[in-house]
Amino acid sequence: MSTIDMPIFGITLKLIKFWSYLFVHNWRRYMALTPFLLINWTQFVDIYLSTEPLDFILRNVYLTVLFSNTILRGVLLSVQRGRYERFLELLKGYYVQLLQSADAQIAQLVHETTRLSLSIGRINLLMGTCTCIGFVTYPIFGSERVLPYGMFVPGIDKYATPYYEIFFVIQAVMAPMGCCMYIPYSNLVVTCTLFAILMCRVLQHKLVSLKSVRGAEVRQQIVWCIEYQLKVVNFVNQMNSLTNALYLVEFLCFGAMLCVLLFSLIIAQTIGQTIIVIAYVIMIFSNSIVLYYVANELYYESFHVSIAAYESNWLDFDVDTQKMLKLLILRSQKPLAVLVGGVYPMNLKMLQSLLNVIYSFFTLLRRIYG
Repeated sequence: MSTIDMPIFGITLKLIKFWSYLFVHNWRRYMALTPFLLINWTQFVDIYLSTEPLDFILRNVYLTVLFSNTILRGVLLSVQRGRYERFLELLKGYYVQLLQSADAQIAQLVHETTRLSLSIGRINLLMGTCTCIGFVTYPIFGSERVLPYGMFVPGIDKYATPYYEIFFVIQAVMAPMGCCMYIPYSNLVVTCTLFAILMCRVLQHKLVSLKSVRGAEVRQQIVWCIEYQLKVVNFVNQMNSLTNALYLVEFLCFGAMLCVLLFSLIIAQTIGQTIIVIAYVIMIFSNSIVLYYVANELYYESFHVSIAAYESNWLDFDVDTQKMLKLLILRSQKPLAVLVGGVYPMNLKMLQSLLNVIYSFFTLLRRIYG
C-alpha cells in the first residue's frame, strides 16, 4: 500500500499529489501558486483604491483573505514538504498496523474512522464546489457590472468589453483551482486528527481488555499500552509542529471573514446575492466547525484513556504492575490537544468564545453602518 492510496484519505492525497505539493515536484505547483500570488496582490491594491459600494468592498475583503489563506496552505506544503511526507509515512506505518490487527474491535474502529473521514472529505469538497459556483454567479445577480472577485489592472478599464469578458473567464477558471488547493489541506489535517482519535480509542480498548487477561500477559499488555501512548503523544506533537502557524492564521481569518460575511448579508442588494452570501457563511462555518469538533474529540478521547485504565481490574494486579499502570494514568491526565499558535488548545469552548467576539463586532458594525 502506497502512502497516497491509504483509504482513510480518500482522494485528498491524490489531489495534493496532482498539484505536486507532496510526493511529486513539477510545474503544476508553480502553475497553481504563481497566478494566485499575482491576483492576491492585485486584490489588496484594488481594496485600497476601490470606490465601489460597501457591499462589494466587503465581499472583496472576504475573498482576499480567503485567497491569502489558500496561498499560505500551498506555500506551507511546498516549503515543508519533507516534514509532511515523513509525517504521512509515520501515519501510514501506524495505519497499516491497525489494518493488520486480528482484533475485531480494532478493525471496527478503523472502519468507522475511515468512513467518517471519507464523509467529511466529500462534504468539504461539495461545499467548496458550491462556493466556486457562488464566486462565478454572484456578479450575475448584481445591479452593476463586477468581476467574481476584485483585481487591480493598471491602465485598463476592467469593466469594458472585451477586457471584462476575458478577466471573467480567467477568474472563473481559477476558482476551482483554488478549491483544489484549499479543501484538500483541510481534509488532510482533519484526517490526521481523526487518526489520532482512532489511536486513543485503540489504546482505550486495549486497557479495557485487561479485564480478560491473566498472569504475565497483563504486564506485557500494559507495557504495550505505555509504548503506544508514547506513539500517540509523538504523533500529535508532530502534527502540531506542522499546523501551529496555520491554525493561528485560521483562527484570525475565520473571525474576520465570518464577521464580514454577516455584515454583507445585511447590506446585500438582491435575493440572489443574499443566497450566495448565505452559502459563503455556511461553507466557512462548516469547514471551521469540523476542525474544532475533531480537535475537541481528540482532547476528550485522550483524557478518557486514564478512565479506561482506572476501570480495569487494577486491584488484582501485583504492586509493580499497578505502578506501571499508574504512570500511564498520570500521563493521560494531561490531555492531548491540537494547539492554536502552539499555545491555546483548539476545542468547542474556544470556538464558542470566538463566536461571541464575532457577534459583538458584528453588532457594532450594524449599529455604525445600519
